[in-house]
Amino acid sequence: MKTLILDFDGTLGDSRSLIVDTMQATMAELGLPVCEAGKCAGMIGLPLRESFMRLIPMDDETGKRCEAVYTKLFMKNNVPGTVSMFPGVGETIMRLHSMGYTVTIASSRGRDSLVGFVSEMGLEPYVSHIVSANDVEHSKPSPDMVLKILELTGTSKENALVVGDALYDIQMAHNAGVKACGVTYGNGTLEELADADYIIDSFDRLADVLE
Repeated sequence: MKTLILDFDGTLGDSRSLIVDTMQATMAELGLPVCEAGKCAGMIGLPLRESFMRLIPMDDETGKRCEAVYTKLFMKNNVPGTVSMFPGVGETIMRLHSMGYTVTIASSRGRDSLVGFVSEMGLEPYVSHIVSANDVEHSKPSPDMVLKILELTGTSKENALVVGDALYDIQMAHNAGVKACGVTYGNGTLEELADADYIIDSFDRLADVLE
C-alpha cells in the first residue's frame, strides 16, 4: 500500500452529535417529521440532500431546502472544538506520513467545512489531497472520489486503501476496485462493514494492517 484514502466523519473526526443535532433542527425548522438520532446517524457519509430524501419522503425541491437550512444551522452550530479527533488519529497519521505513505481524505461533506476541520486539527502538513462532495460529479458510494485521488497521486488501484466507518465507504472502495478497511468506532454497524477487506477497532491499528 502507498496511498491511504481516509473518510472524515466517523473515521477521523467525531462529528456525530453535531451532524445529528443539525439534521434534527433542520427537520424541525421546516416542519418535517423529526427522525430519531440513530436513523440520522445512519445517513452520515451520504450527500446532504440524499440523506434527507432517504429519511423522509420528499421531492427534490424540499431536499434542496433541507440542504440550505442544514448548511445555515451547521455554520452556527460548528463552533471551534465541537468536533474532535478520535483517539490515536493524529499520532497515527503523523507516523504513517513519516513512513512515506501518501495520506488523503475523501468525504461527502462540503469542501469548506472539510478543509476547516483538517486545518483546525493540525492535519494539513500530513494530508496531500482532500476530495470533497464539491469536487466530483457523484459522491459515495460512487467510485468518483477514489478514482480522482488515484489520478491525483498517480497510484494504482492495488496500491491504495480506503479507510471508513460506513457501508458507503466500503462500497465506494470496491466500486473503484480498491481494498477497504472498516473502523468499528464510527457511525456504521459491524454488519454494514462485513464486506470490508480489513476491520479495526481503533485508528492506531491501521499501522498493523499496513504492515
